[in-house]
Amino acid sequence: MAGFLLRRLVNYAVLVVLAASLSYLLAACALKPRANLEDRNPRPPATVVDAELDRLNLNDRTPLADRYRVWATGVLHGDFGRTLQGEPVNDELWRRLWVSVRLLSVGTVLGCVLGVLLGAYAAVRRDRPSDRLITAGSYLLLSTPIFVLAVLLQIGAQKVNDTTGLQVFEWVGETAPGSSEGTFGPLGGLGDRLRHLLLPTAAVALAQLALYSRYQRGMMLDVLNADFVRTARAKGLRRRDALLRHGLRTALIPMTTYFAYTFGLLLLGGMFLEEIFGWHGMGEWLVESIIRGDVNAVAAVNCCAAAAVLLAGLVSDVLYGVLDPRVRTSGTTWTARTGRS
Repeated sequence: MAGFLLRRLVNYAVLVVLAASLSYLLAACALKPRANLEDRNPRPPATVVDAELDRLNLNDRTPLADRYRVWATGVLHGDFGRTLQGEPVNDELWRRLWVSVRLLSVGTVLGCVLGVLLGAYAAVRRDRPSDRLITAGSYLLLSTPIFVLAVLLQIGAQKVNDTTGLQVFEWVGETAPGSSEGTFGPLGGLGDRLRHLLLPTAAVALAQLALYSRYQRGMMLDVLNADFVRTARAKGLRRRDALLRHGLRTALIPMTTYFAYTFGLLLLGGMFLEEIFGWHGMGEWLVESIIRGDVNAVAAVNCCAAAAVLLAGLVSDVLYGVLDPRVRTSGTTWTARTGRS
């Protein structure tokens, strides 16, 4: 198991380097930070613009290979450079990252757990009213884009607030740019934080629930009448215990791979939610940086996104090893997981 994970970790590290390099090169070629500086009022002299771009390692008149070498050297030392405003990228990156983690983490966990449970329950209750209700609800959620779902939740929350006369839900924003206090005041408050977190968490959870419940239902149907389930029941286990101990565990194995595949969609959905709910996280910063032509900020966000997706893949590998004894006990490599040699 340790050898398997070590090989996967090395592979992921190589992929992170490639993804980070490609994201920087694309940003450096496509974005125009010079235009942002030249459009300032009053317009600075050309020599001042060149000097500022040289200081930030953003001068498009410097060979791309030289700019990439300076940037990569800084990244190896933990420095993503400076923004167009001259501020360290690292400071803003970590602050925004923490906001995005708070936005996505709770909803992701809830969506995954509830989706798996509902999918398994729907499979066990196949063709019954509960199965049809869960299936119809999942299809409805899957057909609704996450930004539409977020707006619908806001409309519903507004009706609840108007009906109760209480500010049960908030969706103005979580953290103001450049401030750690946000909309909560100097001391904040758990109640305020929960009100601001409820709607975006519900949007993330519902989107994830729909994906996982559909996939888990299909996986569970494949094992309901499997030989090992029938054997467990023949040994005296009740149907529910046999399905929980043996069927669900087996059906969860493909879900570990599915988690890694859907993580990129989760990050994309998070970007929409940050704009809609006014959360000043990584997604909002990425959009603003692209508009400004802030190459270093865009590259930093893309690096974190690539690392997050590949970290999800590593978590998927660990969960696969936990669920599949072949990986733990015999040191089986990727061949056992995918069936490819």
